[in-house]
Amino acid sequence: MPVLAENIVSTSQPLACQAGLSMLRKGGNAIDAALATAITLTVVEPVNNGIGSDAFAIVFDGKKLNGLNASGRSPAAWTVDHFSNYKTMPLLGWDSVTIPGAVSAWVALSKKYGQLKFKELFEPAIHYAEKGFLVSPITAKLWNQLAGMYKSRRFPEFHKVFLPTGESPKPGELFKNPDQAVTLRKIADTEGESFYCGELANKIVNHATNTGGLITLEDLENHEVIWEKPLTMEYKGLTLHELPPNGQGLNALIMLGILKNYDLSQFEPDSPQSIHLQIEAMKLAFSDAYRYISDKSFLEFEPSLILSSKYLEERATLIDPQKAQQFKFGIPQTGDTVYLTTADAEGMMVSYIQSNYLGFGSGIVIPGTGISLQDRGNGFNLIEGHPNQVGPEKRPYHTIIPAFVTQKEVPVMSFGVMGGSMQPQGHAQMMIRIFDYQQNPQAAIDAPRWRIMQGKQINLEPGFNRETKMQLDNFGHQVYNGHYFEFGGAQIIYKLDDGYLAASDPRKDGQAVGF
Repeated sequence: MPVLAENIVSTSQPLACQAGLSMLRKGGNAIDAALATAITLTVVEPVNNGIGSDAFAIVFDGKKLNGLNASGRSPAAWTVDHFSNYKTMPLLGWDSVTIPGAVSAWVALSKKYGQLKFKELFEPAIHYAEKGFLVSPITAKLWNQLAGMYKSRRFPEFHKVFLPTGESPKPGELFKNPDQAVTLRKIADTEGESFYCGELANKIVNHATNTGGLITLEDLENHEVIWEKPLTMEYKGLTLHELPPNGQGLNALIMLGILKNYDLSQFEPDSPQSIHLQIEAMKLAFSDAYRYISDKSFLEFEPSLILSSKYLEERATLIDPQKAQQFKFGIPQTGDTVYLTTADAEGMMVSYIQSNYLGFGSGIVIPGTGISLQDRGNGFNLIEGHPNQVGPEKRPYHTIIPAFVTQKEVPVMSFGVMGGSMQPQGHAQMMIRIFDYQQNPQAAIDAPRWRIMQGKQINLEPGFNRETKMQLDNFGHQVYNGHYFEFGGAQIIYKLDDGYLAASDPRKDGQAVGF
């Protein structure tokens, strides 16, 4: 059921939820709660994030929205020549690791908005790393599925830290990561300096030097966060806010901008006609996104051009209401992840996301620290001249995106849907279910989802009726039913007159909690 309260934390793991709630109870605000939750998630849900993750956030501070991009750049030594022997961007190993930004997000958000001392935010996470925590069921299942990807010969430190008994932990089994506790203390004591220019930074660089990585101390020291204004799309009298590239939030905005040219409310929520139009609009969005999204410094034009009503009207005309298609990118006229959301009684709301990318990330674990490093470099491509081509000191195409909805600059909803390319698809589906079909946020989360894949392949979650699946097949979609793991995990906080309604995804271990 939805949770109704004046102070709320909602995320994918119960212990992390309680960590955030404890900060609110001791007088902290929504930022303190969000950070304690995020830091604890690195311990209790390592299958999706860690100290070596990247992070993004959208914060309503009581007056206005601010966006934070804490994704890291590629090492300076990542030249095109260095990747000349690769046919695709690597998914594992040092050549998939960009500079981790999560720690910098914790520091920046705490300094700008936090009420509690930075050290206090780490107390629950350090406790669970040191004393251990009981592994929750879905996390245990993912742990078991992912373990085989990280071979012991190539990633011995990963096995030492995350598979200490030789096997992944079972549901309800106690798991400890004492090295991570020590690392978290160092980050807390130095307000992140140890990670980017101190003892921990040196350990990262030394391990890279000894095992074929190209990250240098200068790469870590040069890392910085970006504060930026979110991009927007008006839809049904509301405004959806997404962070600008290098994130893929642009996809959700494009899709809704295209669908403004149709009246979805004339169709039933799970009807083949409604789902078909959503799918085709999302395919159009991705065709543009994969062509144009890149590091902000390498964009070929301002993202606002791709969001212009004229351009999106033209793209909408390409949709055939009764036929599935494959679309090419347009040419505008120039001129596994964790998500959490928190809100407090004073009106502050936080939409925050943090991720390794693939499971535990690159497989690189820094000896003696418990730090697993993300594999975000896989988001680059090897296409010569492409704005997202791999190169030195660039931010890659990023899948993790927080979202926020306002109405006339007043907050309505903080939300996210974790899960790779599912994220903008999930954002748009939540918007449509809640604001086109007036479903309450928990019902919108519980409802079955669709996910576009390659070509005309559509992954349809079990739960849609048989007639919808058959009609989508008739339209030319190549429909199959996937596992619920493939449809992400949503968390929503919806603003009420005197508090909040929070909803949490049953596809994850998490919950919404409040008081």
